[in-house]
Amino acid sequence: MRYAFTKMHGLGNDFVFFDGFKQEYHFTPEQVAFVCDRHFGIGGDGLIVAEPSPKEGCAAYMRYYNADGSVAQMCGNGVRCLAKFVVDRGYVAHPEQGFVLDTLAGEKGISCTLDEDGKLVEATVDMGEPILVPADVPTALPATADYEGTPYVRESRIDNPWQGFDFTCVSMGNPHAITFIEDFTALPDAVFTDPAHKSLASFDVATVGRFYESHEAFPEKANIEFVSVEPDGLHMRVYERGDGETLACGTGACATAVAAHLTGRTNRTVDVHLRGGVLHIDWKADTDHVFMTGTATEAFEGTIELV
Repeated sequence: MRYAFTKMHGLGNDFVFFDGFKQEYHFTPEQVAFVCDRHFGIGGDGLIVAEPSPKEGCAAYMRYYNADGSVAQMCGNGVRCLAKFVVDRGYVAHPEQGFVLDTLAGEKGISCTLDEDGKLVEATVDMGEPILVPADVPTALPATADYEGTPYVRESRIDNPWQGFDFTCVSMGNPHAITFIEDFTALPDAVFTDPAHKSLASFDVATVGRFYESHEAFPEKANIEFVSVEPDGLHMRVYERGDGETLACGTGACATAVAAHLTGRTNRTVDVHLRGGVLHIDWKADTDHVFMTGTATEAFEGTIELV
């Protein structure tokens, strides 16, 4: 059968969307992997089915799959793209008044900026409270610090073939392990694709990220963030579980901003610079909720045949 799809992205973190408001979709992991394959399928970091939510008051539900066919609880860039998908197609009656999207990680409040044609340009997502308790992230690492009575993993060393890499663990509905790299020149040549020019840009995210993603410290695997603190904010590269390195990760940007504040590196409000662009993150002190602001873009539409 041939299926209509829409290709979308948030800062280069790209997704293949299917309209579950028009028909039901049931994909196998093999079909998802084929669709997301950049050589044989459409290509994408994930597949999203936008469908009606069973919850009253929610504009839509996001059914999200990683590129390898596994189900993921949450995707920040995917939520912003879902917001654009439903707004631009008229599935939200009054988007300028704000609305709520439903995900496997819970309900997410949306406020948005529209262009003169009523199309969504930018969205702010209430990502909720960060999850810090090690067992809930989840991580097998023991808590090493305390945030307002909540134990969490702060800059813990995990044995590895290299050196360095102390991780702070945060969940935003999916697990993240963040390491801040303060001196790239101190790291061994083996973790750079260009050892003559050691920096975040030449860091071998694929090799190091793959090692930690599936480490026993993370029973459900984890998204691994490598971060440099710069005058204009946080600069981040990410190895996403089930996907490999992506150009952007919304939940990763949120988790990184939380970790940066917990470790005394930034204030609660910070810009996170990813390879695909910039996300503005605000961890509100009064509610403890993390708000993420960024763009969402529709690239093209088409059809694909699946068996």
